[in-house]
Amino acid sequence: MAEIIPLLFLGAFAGFIAGLLGVGGGLIMVPVLLYLLAPTIEQSILMHTAVGTALAAIVFTSISSVYAHHRHGAIVWRYFIKLTPTILLGAYCGAFVAKQMSFDFMRIFFACFEISVALIMWFGVSASGHADNLSRWIWIIVGYIIGLVSAIVGIGGGTMTTPFLTYNNLAIKNAIATSAAVGMPIAIAGSVGFMIAGIDVEAATGGLGFVNFKALFCIVVASVLFAPLGAKVTHRVDSKKLKKGFSIFLAFLGLAVILF
Repeated sequence: MAEIIPLLFLGAFAGFIAGLLGVGGGLIMVPVLLYLLAPTIEQSILMHTAVGTALAAIVFTSISSVYAHHRHGAIVWRYFIKLTPTILLGAYCGAFVAKQMSFDFMRIFFACFEISVALIMWFGVSASGHADNLSRWIWIIVGYIIGLVSAIVGIGGGTMTTPFLTYNNLAIKNAIATSAAVGMPIAIAGSVGFMIAGIDVEAATGGLGFVNFKALFCIVVASVLFAPLGAKVTHRVDSKKLKKGFSIFLAFLGLAVILF
């Protein structure tokens, strides 16, 4: 019972950030779940369970967040359609790649990924062209990479999709909203992959495969209530401050995982 309250708070905060920044909330959930699940999950599968559970929660968080962003007319659906096919393939494959990784390798990979994205966002690197001018092959390759890496680190893809779209000169608020939509297929394919990849260890995780049901339920209940609030705030916040705040937040979480 004692761990339920922290899980509810985690879900509320993750949901709010998911709506605010267009991420699935996995960037918050994975580091915190490492600490909350550590007493009951053995270390060899702890990171895998944190990632799998986060991805399963993102399925529900993203539904609420996407609906809120769609109401604001901020999602660029043509980019969503271009990315989704190979994102689904990449996310499913990512679960099986992650299964072969050790706890420490997966942890450091996650931390380095977060810090790298934070630096890109902070310095505002951008291309000279526009997303509309990218070739079909770039969308195919980028989609697969986003899906693969997102599943390995347990995120909805916003930390990769948002920088990719802003790099190609899409407005930050549209990039955040589109990334929120992209998070749904990543979470669905990734969580299914983690359930199947961890099917032989489900008794040790308290759920199905690498998904812990108690943590999933608590996070989902709170996150779906707070994701629309975050999406509403997004459209009232200065874009530059939002981008800087996003980068600082990512760097902080990356350092927290390194110090785990």
